[in-house]
Amino acid sequence: MLVSCATAIAAPSKILFGSCGHQDKAIPIFDAINKEQADLFMFLGDNIYGDTEDMSVLADKYQRLGQKPGFKTLRANTPIIAMWDDHDYGENDAGSEYPKKQQSRKIMLDFWQEPADSARRTREDGIYTSYTYGEGEQTVKVIMPDLRFNRAPLNHVSAMTYQLERKPAKQGPYSPTTDKNASMLGESQWRWLEQELKSDEKIKIIASSLQLLADFTGWESWANYPADRERLFALIKKHKVNGVIIFSGDTHWGELSKYQQNLDYPLYEMTSSGLTEKWKDVSPNKHRVGDYTHEVNYGDLTIDWQKADPTIRIALKGIKGDEIMHTEFALSTISPYQ
Repeated sequence: MLVSCATAIAAPSKILFGSCGHQDKAIPIFDAINKEQADLFMFLGDNIYGDTEDMSVLADKYQRLGQKPGFKTLRANTPIIAMWDDHDYGENDAGSEYPKKQQSRKIMLDFWQEPADSARRTREDGIYTSYTYGEGEQTVKVIMPDLRFNRAPLNHVSAMTYQLERKPAKQGPYSPTTDKNASMLGESQWRWLEQELKSDEKIKIIASSLQLLADFTGWESWANYPADRERLFALIKKHKVNGVIIFSGDTHWGELSKYQQNLDYPLYEMTSSGLTEKWKDVSPNKHRVGDYTHEVNYGDLTIDWQKADPTIRIALKGIKGDEIMHTEFALSTISPYQ
């Protein structure tokens, strides 16, 4: 799908991303983001902290974000695309049961200036979407699944188990579902996602509001729905999908993960969170590469298209634009299929 903000971009060489910005706090990190003059900025969720069933309250919180000077500058100068997570959807850790999701959808899409004829406004099962940039050998697709609208209930541990076992281990109160039919996406969205993966862009970014590669944190993540996670990996292999990179938010910490279990090339995931929010009790992640950060951060994808084998650099940057961590690799290393 192409939208008006996407058509102005040829082959993006710098895409920035972030999540978890509170509308009632100063967001000075926008100053560093705006200095980057990126080709695109992706908001990955918790873009406000709505947490309400009162739609006037939700709309007002979006307007508070919209009045931030740094956000105004970003909107005026940089194409923006956005997906929601739980807090801007409307309720902490909410899924399909959230009663105001249709009303929240309209407020969200109006704020992000979604075209009136967009399928995101009328689909029965959520606001998932994709964007394609560039042409020929220099193409990027951004795939944004909706992990809220259809999501089956989470599997909770008891309050006692959380206090005695999970909390001391810096883990949350959730466990992987035992229902093999439980899904975050729902079947219709899965069929859509499979078709999106089969197209031939050189780089495919899965912009996930929740962490995808981390095996288990006890908090919300793809690991709580193992059938969804394995289905994605299986589709990448089945359809010989080259060039997949994952960006995620939600956690209130930032980290890089790398995963290659039963895959033909390594999957990299950069988690960028948050623009204002911090969480000191960072959960274990056996796929983490290097250290994590619990300072505010944003993500930076830089692509050097001038090389015969384009170089991809993924970084996290801090409040003044200083680099916290990065990894760099050639496009060929994540493109094994002919």
